[in-house]
Amino acid sequence: MPRRIPDWFKVRLPSDDGDLKQVAGLLRKHRLATVCTSARCPNLAECWGSGTATIMILGRECTRHCRFCAVATSATPSPPDPDEPEQVARAVGSLGLKYAVVTSVTRDDLPDHGAGHYAAVVAAMRTHCPQTRVELLIPDLCGRADLLGIILDSRPHVVGHNLETVRRLTPLVRDPRTSYDRSLRLLALVAESGMPARTALLLGLGETDLEVRESLREAFDAGVRHVAMGQYLAPSKAHAPVDRYVTPDEFEALADFARGLGFDSVAAGPKVRSSYRAEEYAGARPPDS
Repeated sequence: MPRRIPDWFKVRLPSDDGDLKQVAGLLRKHRLATVCTSARCPNLAECWGSGTATIMILGRECTRHCRFCAVATSATPSPPDPDEPEQVARAVGSLGLKYAVVTSVTRDDLPDHGAGHYAAVVAAMRTHCPQTRVELLIPDLCGRADLLGIILDSRPHVVGHNLETVRRLTPLVRDPRTSYDRSLRLLALVAESGMPARTALLLGLGETDLEVRESLREAFDAGVRHVAMGQYLAPSKAHAPVDRYVTPDEFEALADFARGLGFDSVAAGPKVRSSYRAEEYAGARPPDS
Protein backbone atom coordinates (compact mmCIF):
# COMPACT_ATOMS: atom_id res chain seq x y z
CA MET A 1 0.00 0.00 0.00
CA PRO A 2 1.39 3.46 -0.87
CA ARG A 3 2.78 5.31 2.13
CA ARG A 4 1.15 8.65 1.40
CA ILE A 5 -1.44 10.29 -0.82
CA PRO A 6 0.16 11.92 -3.89
CA ASP A 7 0.39 15.71 -3.99
CA TRP A 8 -2.00 15.89 -6.94
CA PHE A 9 -4.76 14.37 -4.81
CA LYS A 10 -4.68 16.96 -2.04
CA VAL A 11 -8.03 18.58 -1.25
CA ARG A 12 -8.13 22.37 -1.12
CA LEU A 13 -9.84 23.66 2.01
CA PRO A 14 -12.29 26.55 1.64
CA SER A 15 -11.19 29.99 2.74
CA ASP A 16 -14.67 30.75 4.10
CA ASP A 17 -16.67 28.03 5.83
CA GLY A 18 -19.86 30.08 6.18
CA ASP A 19 -21.73 28.10 3.52
CA LEU A 20 -20.59 24.82 5.06
CA LYS A 21 -22.00 25.84 8.44
CA GLN A 22 -25.24 26.96 6.83
CA VAL A 23 -25.75 23.62 5.07
CA ALA A 24 -24.75 21.63 8.17
CA GLY A 25 -27.13 23.65 10.33
CA LEU A 26 -30.02 23.15 7.95
CA LEU A 27 -29.41 19.41 7.78
CA ARG A 28 -29.34 19.19 11.59
CA LYS A 29 -32.56 21.17 11.78
CA HIS A 30 -34.31 18.64 9.57
CA ARG A 31 -32.61 15.65 11.25
CA LEU A 32 -31.01 14.51 8.01
CA ALA A 33 -27.88 12.50 7.29
CA THR A 34 -25.67 12.98 4.25
CA VAL A 35 -23.43 10.55 2.43
CA CYS A 36 -20.92 13.41 2.42
CA THR A 37 -20.14 12.85 6.11
CA SER A 38 -21.17 9.20 6.53
CA ALA A 39 -18.91 8.04 3.69
CA ARG A 40 -16.19 10.63 4.43
CA CYS A 41 -16.31 12.09 0.93
CA PRO A 42 -13.21 14.12 -0.09
CA ASN A 43 -15.43 16.66 -1.86
CA LEU A 44 -17.46 17.69 1.20
CA ALA A 45 -15.89 21.15 1.43
CA GLU A 46 -16.36 21.87 -2.30
CA CYS A 47 -19.97 20.66 -2.46
CA TRP A 48 -21.17 22.11 0.83
CA GLY A 49 -19.29 25.31 0.08
CA SER A 50 -21.43 25.72 -3.04
CA GLY A 51 -24.62 25.00 -1.07
CA THR A 52 -25.20 21.43 -2.29
CA ALA A 53 -25.32 18.05 -0.54
CA THR A 54 -26.29 14.44 -1.21
CA ILE A 55 -29.01 13.40 1.23
CA MET A 56 -28.85 9.91 2.75
CA ILE A 57 -32.22 8.47 3.79
CA LEU A 58 -33.39 5.36 5.67
CA GLY A 59 -31.08 5.87 8.63
CA ARG A 60 -27.36 5.95 9.31
CA GLU A 61 -26.72 2.20 9.59
CA CYS A 62 -26.47 -0.24 6.68
CA THR A 63 -27.45 -3.91 6.89
CA ARG A 64 -24.52 -4.85 4.66
CA HIS A 65 -20.80 -4.65 5.23
CA CYS A 66 -18.71 -3.74 2.19
CA ARG A 67 -14.95 -3.58 2.67
CA PHE A 68 -14.60 -0.23 0.88
CA CYS A 69 -17.38 1.68 2.69
CA ALA A 70 -17.18 3.89 5.78
CA VAL A 71 -20.91 3.81 6.57
CA ALA A 72 -21.78 2.11 9.89
CA THR A 73 -23.39 -1.33 9.74
CA SER A 74 -26.03 -3.10 11.83
CA ALA A 75 -28.18 -6.21 11.47
CA THR A 76 -31.04 -4.38 13.22
CA PRO A 77 -30.98 -0.67 12.31
CA SER A 78 -33.59 1.73 13.64
CA PRO A 79 -36.93 1.87 11.79
CA PRO A 80 -37.18 4.52 9.07
CA ASP A 81 -38.45 7.91 10.18
CA PRO A 82 -41.93 8.39 8.66
CA ASP A 83 -41.39 12.17 8.68
CA GLU A 84 -38.15 11.91 6.71
CA PRO A 85 -39.60 12.40 3.20
CA GLU A 86 -41.21 15.67 4.32
CA GLN A 87 -38.01 16.78 6.07
CA VAL A 88 -35.89 16.01 2.99
CA ALA A 89 -38.21 17.98 0.72
CA ARG A 90 -38.29 20.99 3.05
CA ALA A 91 -34.49 20.96 3.41
CA VAL A 92 -33.96 20.78 -0.35
CA GLY A 93 -36.45 23.61 -0.81
CA SER A 94 -34.71 25.73 1.83
CA LEU A 95 -31.34 25.18 0.13
CA GLY A 96 -32.85 26.21 -3.19
CA LEU A 97 -31.29 23.26 -5.00
CA LYS A 98 -31.92 22.90 -8.72
CA TYR A 99 -30.62 19.32 -8.63
CA ALA A 100 -30.72 16.97 -5.65
CA VAL A 101 -29.20 13.51 -5.19
CA VAL A 102 -30.93 11.20 -2.72
CA THR A 103 -29.24 7.97 -1.70
CA SER A 104 -29.54 5.52 1.20
CA VAL A 105 -28.03 2.77 3.22
CA THR A 106 -29.10 -0.75 2.23
CA ARG A 107 -32.08 -1.96 4.26
CA ASP A 108 -32.40 -5.72 3.80
CA ASP A 109 -34.40 -5.78 7.04
CA LEU A 110 -37.39 -3.99 5.48
CA PRO A 111 -40.02 -5.92 3.47
CA ASP A 112 -39.71 -3.49 0.55
CA HIS A 113 -36.01 -2.73 1.13
CA GLY A 114 -36.92 0.95 1.40
CA ALA A 115 -38.45 1.32 -2.08
CA GLY A 116 -41.65 2.91 -0.75
CA HIS A 117 -39.61 5.40 1.28
CA TYR A 118 -37.73 6.48 -1.85
CA ALA A 119 -41.03 7.00 -3.66
CA ALA A 120 -42.37 9.03 -0.74
CA VAL A 121 -39.31 11.30 -0.85
CA VAL A 122 -39.82 11.99 -4.57
CA ALA A 123 -43.53 12.70 -3.99
CA ALA A 124 -42.74 15.13 -1.17
CA MET A 125 -40.17 16.93 -3.31
CA ARG A 126 -42.69 17.31 -6.11
CA THR A 127 -44.92 19.09 -3.58
CA HIS A 128 -42.39 21.33 -1.85
CA CYS A 129 -39.75 21.94 -4.54
CA PRO A 130 -41.28 20.95 -7.90
CA GLN A 131 -38.56 22.68 -9.91
CA THR A 132 -35.80 20.57 -8.36
CA ARG A 133 -34.53 17.71 -10.52
CA VAL A 134 -34.14 14.51 -8.52
CA GLU A 135 -31.52 11.79 -8.91
CA LEU A 136 -31.89 8.63 -6.83
CA LEU A 137 -28.81 6.53 -6.07
CA ILE A 138 -30.32 3.23 -4.95
CA PRO A 139 -29.15 -0.10 -3.46
CA ASP A 140 -29.67 -3.36 -5.37
CA LEU A 141 -33.08 -4.16 -3.75
CA CYS A 142 -31.98 -7.82 -3.75
CA GLY A 143 -32.61 -7.78 -7.48
CA ARG A 144 -36.40 -7.46 -7.16
CA ALA A 145 -37.91 -5.88 -10.25
CA ASP A 146 -41.21 -5.20 -8.46
CA LEU A 147 -39.47 -3.01 -5.88
CA LEU A 148 -37.53 -1.19 -8.59
CA GLY A 149 -40.90 -0.56 -10.25
CA ILE A 150 -42.11 1.29 -7.14
CA ILE A 151 -39.13 3.62 -7.40
CA LEU A 152 -39.41 4.11 -11.17
CA ASP A 153 -43.14 4.84 -10.89
CA SER A 154 -42.33 7.83 -8.66
CA ARG A 155 -40.69 9.39 -11.76
CA PRO A 156 -37.33 10.73 -10.59
CA HIS A 157 -35.16 12.25 -13.29
CA VAL A 158 -32.16 9.90 -13.03
CA VAL A 159 -31.68 6.57 -11.26
CA GLY A 160 -28.20 5.43 -10.33
CA HIS A 161 -26.80 2.23 -8.89
CA ASN A 162 -23.08 1.72 -8.44
CA LEU A 163 -21.13 -1.26 -9.70
CA GLU A 164 -18.39 0.01 -7.33
CA THR A 165 -15.66 -2.24 -8.74
CA VAL A 166 -14.86 -4.73 -11.50
CA ARG A 167 -16.33 -8.21 -11.72
CA ARG A 168 -13.28 -10.07 -10.30
CA LEU A 169 -13.02 -7.90 -7.20
CA THR A 170 -16.75 -7.74 -6.40
CA PRO A 171 -16.78 -10.82 -4.10
CA LEU A 172 -13.66 -9.53 -2.35
CA VAL A 173 -14.79 -6.00 -1.50
CA ARG A 174 -18.59 -5.93 -1.69
CA ASP A 175 -20.96 -7.66 0.73
CA PRO A 176 -21.57 -11.32 -0.27
CA ARG A 177 -25.32 -10.66 -0.45
CA THR A 178 -24.86 -8.72 -3.68
CA SER A 179 -23.26 -9.56 -7.02
CA TYR A 180 -21.82 -7.85 -10.06
CA ASP A 181 -24.39 -9.41 -12.39
CA ARG A 182 -27.29 -8.44 -10.13
CA SER A 183 -26.13 -4.82 -10.27
CA LEU A 184 -25.86 -4.98 -14.07
CA ARG A 185 -29.37 -6.44 -14.32
CA LEU A 186 -30.76 -3.68 -12.11
CA LEU A 187 -29.13 -1.02 -14.28
CA ALA A 188 -30.48 -2.71 -17.41
CA LEU A 189 -34.01 -2.61 -15.98
CA VAL A 190 -33.64 1.09 -15.24
CA ALA A 191 -32.48 1.76 -18.79
CA GLU A 192 -35.21 -0.41 -20.31
CA SER A 193 -37.81 1.70 -18.51
CA GLY A 194 -36.57 4.77 -20.36
CA MET A 195 -35.09 6.32 -17.22
CA PRO A 196 -31.52 7.70 -17.53
CA ALA A 197 -29.22 5.22 -15.74
CA ARG A 198 -25.99 6.12 -13.98
CA THR A 199 -23.24 4.08 -12.32
CA ALA A 200 -19.81 4.57 -10.72
CA LEU A 201 -16.55 2.72 -10.20
CA LEU A 202 -13.91 3.16 -7.51
CA LEU A 203 -10.40 2.57 -8.84
CA GLY A 204 -7.28 1.60 -6.96
CA LEU A 205 -8.61 -1.59 -5.37
CA GLY A 206 -6.41 -3.88 -7.46
CA GLU A 207 -8.24 -3.87 -10.78
CA THR A 208 -6.43 -3.82 -14.12
CA ASP A 209 -6.97 -1.27 -16.85
CA LEU A 210 -8.42 -4.02 -19.04
CA GLU A 211 -10.94 -4.95 -16.33
CA VAL A 212 -12.09 -1.35 -15.97
CA ARG A 213 -12.61 -1.09 -19.71
CA GLU A 214 -14.59 -4.33 -19.67
CA SER A 215 -16.82 -3.01 -16.85
CA LEU A 216 -17.42 0.19 -18.79
CA ARG A 217 -18.32 -1.82 -21.87
CA GLU A 218 -20.72 -4.06 -19.89
CA ALA A 219 -22.37 -1.05 -18.25
CA PHE A 220 -22.84 0.62 -21.62
CA ASP A 221 -24.28 -2.58 -23.11
CA ALA A 222 -26.73 -2.69 -20.18
CA GLY A 223 -28.01 0.73 -21.20
CA VAL A 224 -26.11 2.95 -18.76
CA ARG A 225 -25.30 6.33 -20.30
CA HIS A 226 -23.81 8.24 -17.35
CA VAL A 227 -20.70 7.03 -15.53
CA ALA A 228 -18.31 8.28 -12.85
CA MET A 229 -14.87 6.97 -11.89
CA GLY A 230 -12.86 8.01 -8.84
CA GLN A 231 -9.97 6.98 -6.61
CA TYR A 232 -10.68 4.59 -3.74
CA LEU A 233 -9.53 5.76 -0.32
CA ALA A 234 -9.47 3.30 2.58
CA PRO A 235 -11.66 4.67 5.42
CA SER A 236 -9.57 2.80 8.02
CA LYS A 237 -7.00 0.04 8.43
CA ALA A 238 -9.87 -2.40 8.84
CA HIS A 239 -11.11 -1.72 5.32
CA ALA A 240 -9.74 -2.96 2.01
CA PRO A 241 -6.31 -1.40 1.44
CA VAL A 242 -5.52 0.98 -1.41
CA ASP A 243 -3.65 -1.00 -4.05
CA ARG A 244 -2.41 2.09 -5.89
CA TYR A 245 -3.22 5.71 -6.70
CA VAL A 246 -4.48 6.09 -10.24
CA THR A 247 -2.95 9.12 -11.93
CA PRO A 248 -4.98 11.94 -13.53
CA ASP A 249 -3.63 10.92 -16.94
CA GLU A 250 -4.87 7.35 -16.43
CA PHE A 251 -8.30 8.65 -15.44
CA GLU A 252 -8.40 10.81 -18.56
CA ALA A 253 -7.48 7.84 -20.76
CA LEU A 254 -10.33 5.81 -19.26
CA ALA A 255 -12.68 8.76 -19.69
CA ASP A 256 -11.72 8.96 -23.37
CA PHE A 257 -12.42 5.23 -23.71
CA ALA A 258 -15.85 5.66 -22.09
CA ARG A 259 -16.69 8.56 -24.37
CA GLY A 260 -15.62 6.44 -27.32
CA LEU A 261 -18.11 3.77 -26.27
CA GLY A 262 -20.85 6.38 -26.45
CA PHE A 263 -21.57 7.39 -22.84
CA ASP A 264 -23.50 10.68 -22.74
CA SER A 265 -21.58 11.93 -19.71
CA VAL A 266 -18.34 10.84 -18.06
CA ALA A 267 -16.88 12.15 -14.79
CA ALA A 268 -13.42 10.75 -14.07
CA GLY A 269 -10.66 11.86 -11.74
CA PRO A 270 -9.04 11.12 -8.37
CA LYS A 271 -11.65 13.02 -6.32
CA VAL A 272 -14.73 12.08 -8.35
CA ARG A 273 -17.50 10.25 -6.51
CA SER A 274 -20.80 8.92 -7.84
CA SER A 275 -22.77 12.10 -7.08
CA TYR A 276 -19.93 14.62 -7.54
CA ARG A 277 -21.22 17.55 -9.63
CA ALA A 278 -24.04 15.27 -10.72
CA GLU A 279 -26.08 18.20 -12.02
CA GLU A 280 -23.38 18.88 -14.61
CA TYR A 281 -22.74 15.30 -15.70
CA ALA A 282 -26.19 13.70 -15.72
CA GLY A 283 -28.59 14.83 -18.40
CA ALA A 284 -31.98 14.85 -16.71
CA ARG A 285 -35.26 15.30 -18.50
CA PRO A 286 -38.19 17.20 -16.94
CA PRO A 287 -40.61 15.10 -14.86
CA ASP A 288 -43.78 13.88 -16.53
CA SER A 289 -46.65 16.26 -15.97
